[in-house]
Amino acid sequence: MAMNSPDYQEIIERFSHGPLSDVRVIEAGQLLAGPFCGQLLGDFGAEVIKVEDPKKGDPMREWGREKPHGLSLWWPVVARNKKSVTLNLRSEKGQELFRELVKKSDIVIENFRPGTMERWGLSFEELIKINPRLVMVRVTGYGQDGPYASRAGYGSIGEAIGGLRYVTGDPSTAPSRSGISIGDSLAALFAAIGALSAFHLAEKTGVGQVVDSAIYEAVLAMMESLLPEYALAGYVRERTGSILPNVAPSNVYPTADGQMIVIAANQDSVFGRLAVAMNHPELAQDPKYSTHAARGENQEELDTLISAWTATYEGAKLSQLLDENGVPQGRIYTAKEMFEDPHFKARNDIITLEHPELGQFPMHNVAPRLSKTPGVLRWVGPHLGEHNEEIYHDLLGISKPETEELIAKGVI
Repeated sequence: MAMNSPDYQEIIERFSHGPLSDVRVIEAGQLLAGPFCGQLLGDFGAEVIKVEDPKKGDPMREWGREKPHGLSLWWPVVARNKKSVTLNLRSEKGQELFRELVKKSDIVIENFRPGTMERWGLSFEELIKINPRLVMVRVTGYGQDGPYASRAGYGSIGEAIGGLRYVTGDPSTAPSRSGISIGDSLAALFAAIGALSAFHLAEKTGVGQVVDSAIYEAVLAMMESLLPEYALAGYVRERTGSILPNVAPSNVYPTADGQMIVIAANQDSVFGRLAVAMNHPELAQDPKYSTHAARGENQEELDTLISAWTATYEGAKLSQLLDENGVPQGRIYTAKEMFEDPHFKARNDIITLEHPELGQFPMHNVAPRLSKTPGVLRWVGPHLGEHNEEIYHDLLGISKPETEELIAKGVI
């Protein structure tokens, strides 16, 4: 199909909110692992109907370190682009309504403990009877089977047994955690990949399936060659702080104005360019630094030498000098620097949406970028039950008197 043909242009317009604009997702999870998967699909245009408990809603509505006006700053991000409906899945009528939603949807996301959906009569086996092409995404700590399946599993635990915690931090201290919920987010990311893969097959065959995303397995999948290193070489990776052993120079270095800069010049040719920038090109010929192996053996000495040099420059000037010499570098940013950075601005990395109580609300934009049908951020996380009328009346055809009865009975 020609890019300038009317049919092509019509298709592009149809998917103006993203390539998943014709996909309907029911998100029945809470907290982060399941909802982040829903966020990712919603970022690319999927209609995400978030099902929440009528009394409290998702606990993420209350989470966050800072809460201006008592409002979470996390909820508007993780629930962006979603529609909120209230529904008591513990009630028989609530389960019936959930099935009605399933009939009209493509993907269900849930992150309850294994067996919960089954107890509610909402197992995959039951749901595919009413929608054979349904993709059911199940995000848990340990997966749907195995001896640990019934255990409570949070992201931090998955990071621990998946191997990430042991190698994170300084060797002089206990294992550290990342400043973000990386275990939950990784499980959600793999869940989203699985959802799209399964949806693609369902589109081709009409047959749905379960996507089983376990937090610890998502973490394990990121652990590079950790397993064969132990099995075949008897090597156990340890915590190494800001460096990787024998990879030098690649570290955090100080500047004259108290900033910190990461320089990665461990490749021979790049180290040569760093030596020129330092006005000591002879370093690249010094037997102690001329090869990757030699620099690894003399890592501490080399880092001391570079630190003494970087400490004579202010951060901005040092960044400029390294860029001019083709040396990979990056100052360690906080949110303040992100808002000020011209590259962030040029690529529209931070987008502002209107929040009904807080006004202009900034957050990170959609990633990755698609050239023809990029994702779009349409609204911040909604109020609890904000879309009840749209979904229950317009989509399911429930009358206003019926809706009022459901409210009176605590179903919605």
